Amino acid sequence: MKKILLLTSLLFVLIANAQESYYNDVDLTAEGLKLKQNLATKTISAHTNILSYGWGALQATDLNPANSSEVLLIYGYSATGSTSRTRNANQNGGGQGDWNREHVYPKSLGTPNLGEAGPGADAHHLRPSDVDFNSLRGNTKFTNGSGDAGDQNGGWYPGDEWKGDVARIMMYMYIHYGDQCKPTGVGIGNNANAGDDMIDLFLEWNVEDPVSDFERQRNTYHENTNNTYAQGNRNPFIDNAYLATRIWGGNDALDSWGLYITSDSEAPTTPTNVSLSNITTTTIDVSWNASSDNVAVTKYEIYVDGSLHGNSTNTNYTITNLNSGTNYSITVLAKDIASNKSAQSTAVNGTTLTDNAAPSVPTNITITNETGTSFIVNWNASTDDSSVASYDIFLNGNLEGTSTTTTYTAIGLNSNTTYSVSVLARDIANNVSDKSSAINATTTAPTSTCGAETFENMPANSGSYSSLTWTGDDGIEWNAVKSRTDQTLNGRAIAIALLRDNVVGSMTSSTFANGMGSLTASTMRVFTGGSGNLNVLVNGNIVGTLPYDTEQKTTTISNINVAGNISIEITRAGSEADRVIIDDLTWTCYSTLSTIDESLETFKMYPNPVNGNTIYFNTNKNISVQIFTILGQLVKSAKITESNNSIDISSLSKDVYVVKMNIDNAIISKKLIKN
Repeated sequence: MKKILLLTSLLFVLIANAQESYYNDVDLTAEGLKLKQNLATKTISAHTNILSYGWGALQATDLNPANSSEVLLIYGYSATGSTSRTRNANQNGGGQGDWNREHVYPKSLGTPNLGEAGPGADAHHLRPSDVDFNSLRGNTKFTNGSGDAGDQNGGWYPGDEWKGDVARIMMYMYIHYGDQCKPTGVGIGNNANAGDDMIDLFLEWNVEDPVSDFERQRNTYHENTNNTYAQGNRNPFIDNAYLATRIWGGNDALDSWGLYITSDSEAPTTPTNVSLSNITTTTIDVSWNASSDNVAVTKYEIYVDGSLHGNSTNTNYTITNLNSGTNYSITVLAKDIASNKSAQSTAVNGTTLTDNAAPSVPTNITITNETGTSFIVNWNASTDDSSVASYDIFLNGNLEGTSTTTTYTAIGLNSNTTYSVSVLARDIANNVSDKSSAINATTTAPTSTCGAETFENMPANSGSYSSLTWTGDDGIEWNAVKSRTDQTLNGRAIAIALLRDNVVGSMTSSTFANGMGSLTASTMRVFTGGSGNLNVLVNGNIVGTLPYDTEQKTTTISNINVAGNISIEITRAGSEADRVIIDDLTWTCYSTLSTIDESLETFKMYPNPVNGNTIYFNTNKNISVQIFTILGQLVKSAKITESNNSIDISSLSKDVYVVKMNIDNAIISKKLIKN
């Protein structure tokens, strides 16, 4: 909120120092994403009082400094009406003229929805707002504009007075709740820093609309857990707006602590006497004499062949992940908290030892989780004088795949087949061990029947058009929209279900294994009248038809995708008098990949791990590919064909991902490691 500061310079400094004490356990000398993580850790750990979604916190923190009987309304700018800036503190509710609780980060824009607990009840982003004005904003994303709040430029502009508040709220929600509250999900703007999800819009607002006393008032309340509705944590970007600049860049915001933007322009002295020791095949220890500075040296940056490798607050550092038998040029520079840098030290050269030793042979190979098309291979880790980089897994002497862990899932196998399994280890210098002793692994038989209904347990009912619910032979609940039991077939009572005019009788079953399956219906017939076919639907999608006839029939519909809980419906549009006799309904389920032909055995995704920016697929199938983070966030989608068989993953950071591939309506999942 842009307001004239009423505090004297001395009082401002005292408050700044008081605020700094809250961060005594935070390394404020850090920069970039490291500082972001430090502040996130503090913000989350200090949030000790988890509030419910109520009114009390806002009635305590959002009082108008000029009139304690009023609250300030976010987005408001006028004296009266829906756009008024203030409202009686007790005039809260959902009616016209009331104020309600505005989720500045809209619940529905969270991934997942923020709800009304946890992030949805966090008082740092709840603000009083006029009911009608709040409704006008809805869940519209923020965008740039000018003047008063309202719809502008295809989004919602919070107003000149409130845009800084909004920016700092979005920053708080991001560091506290991570990917659930990304700035890119709530504002229209460009990423300000590759590898993170802040946008330039909020960085600009943070600079243009400095922190107000009103914002500090809220922060002070929430730190003191003696206050009834205090969360215990502060919004660090209210305490010092420059923290956002130090993390994400952009134009300089106000450094209210005077830690980062000072009159200090003097760089530290250059580090001297850089020396190397304890050189191994992959590491080098570096040490140097301390630099001096007119204020204080806060850290040293270590460079390898001209590129920044890391930093240290001490005068020593271990360089890791080097190649064996390779010469490296190493320099060090000093940096103070005002970001003044010394010159780089005189370069010192060092050569890692040559690694000619192979890793030890993997031992204790075991097989678990056998299915009709897959099993998991496990083994004990190998040792190496440098580092084991990966393992190669062989089936029947042929390379099946690689793993950077001590487990591997072999997929796309033939059912009821025995495979010879062996593993070798590979180090970072590409030295390989001998293969382990081979053991045998056998896949299971391809199918099993996992459900059946005879409908003999259907309850009696004298009405011809009564809705019934009953538990069938396999424990499945059935709903017959129209049914009767006064008819017999082959000397016994059976279920008769009328399915007409899109009125659906359905069953829902959790007994299906994940994968594909088939549905067999025997003795399907019309009791009175009717012609044509019955549609069979799985989860609302038509997967096939069954005969609708006066003759007894047995029909199987195959390749039904029955992953997880499903709903099966048998429907027909016909006259009201039509009835269908359903008896001896069975379903067979088998593992996901058993319907995929033998060409899947040659399916490969490579390289894995990948050190570059492209992964390839060796297949003659059309494949839909989705790449997810370990936390389940979709980060890449693509279509793969025999001629277009690669995916550019340059936008993905170094991490572990899950690649899901849809091949012939079956899902294969593989782990992908990007180094």
